[in-house]
Amino acid sequence: MIKAKIKTMVIFATFLQLQVNAQKTPQLGKAPIDVVINAMTPEEKASMLLGAEMHGPVLNGEPRLRVPGAAGGTFPIKRLGIPALILADGPAGIRIEPKRPNDTKTYYATAFPVGTALASTWNTELIEQVGKAIGNEVKEYGADVLLAPAINIHRNPLNGRNFEYYSEDPLIAGEIAAAYIKGVQSNGVGTSIKHFAANNQETNRLSINEHISHRAMREIYLKGFEIAIKKAQPWTVMSSYNKVNGTYTSERKDLLTDILREEWGFKGFVMSDWFGGYESFESLGNSASNVVAQVEAGNDLMMPGMQLQHDKLVNAIKNGKISNEAVHNSIKRILKTVLQSPVFKKQKYSNNPDLKANAAITRQAATEGMVLLKNENNVLPYSIHTAPAAVFGITSYNFISGGTGSGDVNEAYSVSLLDGLKNAGYAIDQNLADLYIPFVANEFKKENDRREKSGGILATPKKMPELELETSLINTKAASSDIAIITIGRNSGENADRQISEDFYLAQDEISLINKVSKAFHAQGKKVIVILNIGGAIETASWKDKVDGILVAWLPGQEGGNSVADVLSGKVNPSGKLPMTFVVDYNNHPSAANWLGTPAANPKDVSYEEGIYVGYRFFNTFGVKPSYEFGFGKSYTDFKYSNISLSSKTFDKEITVSIAITNSGQKAGKEAIQLYLSAPALKTDKPYSELKGFAKTKILNPGESQTITFILKVSDLSSFVESQSAWIAEKGIYNIQIGSSSTDIRESASFELQTETIGEKVHDSFKLDIDLKETHSN
Repeated sequence: MIKAKIKTMVIFATFLQLQVNAQKTPQLGKAPIDVVINAMTPEEKASMLLGAEMHGPVLNGEPRLRVPGAAGGTFPIKRLGIPALILADGPAGIRIEPKRPNDTKTYYATAFPVGTALASTWNTELIEQVGKAIGNEVKEYGADVLLAPAINIHRNPLNGRNFEYYSEDPLIAGEIAAAYIKGVQSNGVGTSIKHFAANNQETNRLSINEHISHRAMREIYLKGFEIAIKKAQPWTVMSSYNKVNGTYTSERKDLLTDILREEWGFKGFVMSDWFGGYESFESLGNSASNVVAQVEAGNDLMMPGMQLQHDKLVNAIKNGKISNEAVHNSIKRILKTVLQSPVFKKQKYSNNPDLKANAAITRQAATEGMVLLKNENNVLPYSIHTAPAAVFGITSYNFISGGTGSGDVNEAYSVSLLDGLKNAGYAIDQNLADLYIPFVANEFKKENDRREKSGGILATPKKMPELELETSLINTKAASSDIAIITIGRNSGENADRQISEDFYLAQDEISLINKVSKAFHAQGKKVIVILNIGGAIETASWKDKVDGILVAWLPGQEGGNSVADVLSGKVNPSGKLPMTFVVDYNNHPSAANWLGTPAANPKDVSYEEGIYVGYRFFNTFGVKPSYEFGFGKSYTDFKYSNISLSSKTFDKEITVSIAITNSGQKAGKEAIQLYLSAPALKTDKPYSELKGFAKTKILNPGESQTITFILKVSDLSSFVESQSAWIAEKGIYNIQIGSSSTDIRESASFELQTETIGEKVHDSFKLDIDLKETHSN
């Protein structure tokens, strides 16, 4: 009996001690973050710095990812009250698995327009609404952070991921990204702006060493990130795969700490891209060599997390081979983000977002981003006729809604052009459709099977062959149809870049189709419209004169066919403008000479010899005429620009510019107004002009006017001067040009800056590892 009492007392004492110990264990959200971190073991600290994928599908007896199909997650520590953040792919909508084990329900997400389409709206208010809709789905599906937006610069049109990115211009990229981030994060979930920085090609993306001047980094490749981060404060930043001047971006303290945090004031945490910081996937089994350097540079979280990295970090922490301050700061930044997340706040999610409402938003955004390149004799809008439209091109029957890779979305449906036209009430040549439909189904099945065997979403998409039609059949259709509509499609994705032939340039079967259809229909006095279902720029100069109308539909999301029909019918007046230049010849691009780098067979190094002269900065400065210039886009109406006004003729801290825009045509519509600035060039060379502001009018009825106002600050006048590591506004005359494109300038004015002004002194960064001789700079 006595022994039993003693045993009971021991058990009770042990229980009390456990309770005391539990009470002493700090809990995130109740104890200061520093105290929580200090309570971690070296093994726990290392785990917090790594994605949790290394632990497999089950962690602590529970599924590691509560959202099937999510890209990854952070490490949870239950004893410290730390849950795991769920990170989901974007940016054209959340990418999750639609089917789940032992569950009959489907979990579809909305496929929104790709980045080039969103940027083509030039409408930040609309993009914020798109962001809100995407963020709603992130929240309701139980994720915490969306891995988006992606805002790298279109240095070259062949980049396989240009469709995810916005523009060749950093102002467009930054402003559109800021709006997107604000919209997503208004739902209480986070974003991860990517890929920081200069991730401008997919070929050898894990190892390519990019030699870039400090000025080009500041003015072109970082400026968009700077704008978005300062304006919208994304929760996280994703570092890129590539090296800049010999060092991986995920190991660059000047990039991740000096610039991102000290200069720009970024408050969140930095994560690596998946397996970032390694020469190749094959090297992962041999080394985890970079993880210490990454943490000490300010790359807080290494994704997806590997055992080798964990072992190296634990050893470094225990043996003092890594800075305790760096480890502590990285974990602290991660935990601050955890504290504001839905999972920490125990917010319930419905798994049932309003997909119908979000589909309406994607339809509107896609429509407003479509760019009318040609409209000969006002062939568009095309009113509904009893005679049918002849619809050519295999992509008309299987519209491409979005790109491949991590930017793909598992949507419930995708509206083809054929279905969009039918939904709008157009009569279609059904006999022609009956020829295309089985051919298209067979070709896309073969392509899907090939991609499934070759890497799934990461497999490089291939161009589909066109259906070969007899000339006699096309002639028959020209006689019986009212109009011809031809769709040209392109797709691309991760791991590979686009090709020059049969991609940037049309393939021979596409050229033949345009030639035959145009000849037959024009012989009958009928018109030919081309729809470009593309993610980025293609060549148009050689064939644009053969057709009557060209509409760039981009990769417009799941409502694409309906959106095209909205524009063709005139239900919506096109107001999109090009966020990149369409060149006459690929070799006109200044980056074409060194695209992909050297050696050609397996590039290891690429030199950005064009410096700051990217896109229109090059074409307009050096007089290279494009097929369609940056900022170009036609409308069904006309707009008059008038009454430009400056608040002062001399600059003092800022200057206000206003201009009146009047709808001088016959149809209601919107106009995207662009402000370009030409600056004095005594201290350093400058482009002819640079975009410094843009705005979209409301819908203006015929005769209606709206005054648009811009405010220019010292930062808008400044260029980066490497010798002084400073942004400097030179004294002299500045010319303002406001217009409908980068070359269609309608109004201009000038002001004077009487004293040279240093806008900002910054860190001396990005020391070159080779002698880079920029082709066009002094």
